[in-house]
Amino acid sequence: MKAIVVTDRTAGTAGMTLVERPEPDVAMLASLEGANYGDVVVEVHASGFTGNELEWPSTWVDRRGFYRTPSIPGHEVAGVVTALSYGATGLSVGQRVFGLTDWTRDGTLAEYVVVEARNLAPLPADVDFTVGAGVAMAGLTAWQGLFEHGRLQAGQRVLVHGAAGAVGSMATQLARHAGAHVIGTGRAGGRQTAVDFGAHEYVDLDNDTLEDVGGVDLVFDVIGGDIQKRSARLVRAGGTLVTVTGPPEARPADGLAIDFVVVSDRAQLGEIARLVRDGRVRTNIGTVASLDDAVAAFNSTQRTKGKTVIRVRP
Repeated sequence: MKAIVVTDRTAGTAGMTLVERPEPDVAMLASLEGANYGDVVVEVHASGFTGNELEWPSTWVDRRGFYRTPSIPGHEVAGVVTALSYGATGLSVGQRVFGLTDWTRDGTLAEYVVVEARNLAPLPADVDFTVGAGVAMAGLTAWQGLFEHGRLQAGQRVLVHGAAGAVGSMATQLARHAGAHVIGTGRAGGRQTAVDFGAHEYVDLDNDTLEDVGGVDLVFDVIGGDIQKRSARLVRAGGTLVTVTGPPEARPADGLAIDFVVVSDRAQLGEIARLVRDGRVRTNIGTVASLDDAVAAFNSTQRTKGKTVIRVRP
């Protein structure tokens, strides 16, 4: 099968190479001796890639901490189940699915991928594979940050950093759908995009004063650094700062600061798929490229807006 691999941790996306790799051994998967309990094989139709995942230790080591290379990156997938191992429940061969793969195993920038069944959810027939791959990571990150960790409620004020990006635009839509007042932030050029995705207000972090937004109940942070520190001071008593940038560098005076790593969740994926199908939220996809053109797409010299999705099959 065709796959994108990386072998040099210091090379970044420039070190990506399109190669031929063996397809998953379905016979071994189905045997008691070779089965990884609960796995399925997915014929990949579309794959998403997170820009900084080549910096993640899990791209280069397995669950036991042993170095692994070459490694296939990409952890967002939409495709069709082609085989099941023992313990794989809730899915069937031929079913359309989407979700996230394990961080420490080969990923989705390939024609086939082995995934734990629990990390996948059915993809409705009227939702395109490209949309499914584009919404999996962004949708789950936004959902978990807002509702699991941020405990967002209707009527609250939420500050969403990076509101024009893939994750931020999803957080903006989900927060507004939940009845919150959404204040988006980002560069000047992102204002219209953030507003189009539902932000009630927008702060240009280069030219506007962040503190002018006043108190908020929740900060959804994808930036960190000084912006995170300034944002923490805006959190009202009992509020929360949620970040995906690592351990919080600042904490609200009378609130919580939480960092988290997104995990796949079948029920949440199902809710997100329903919202997409009903037209209540939409993906922020900027570039769609083929697997043959994936290396060039990830190394583009032009600044791209939205998420880059690789369409593995037409």
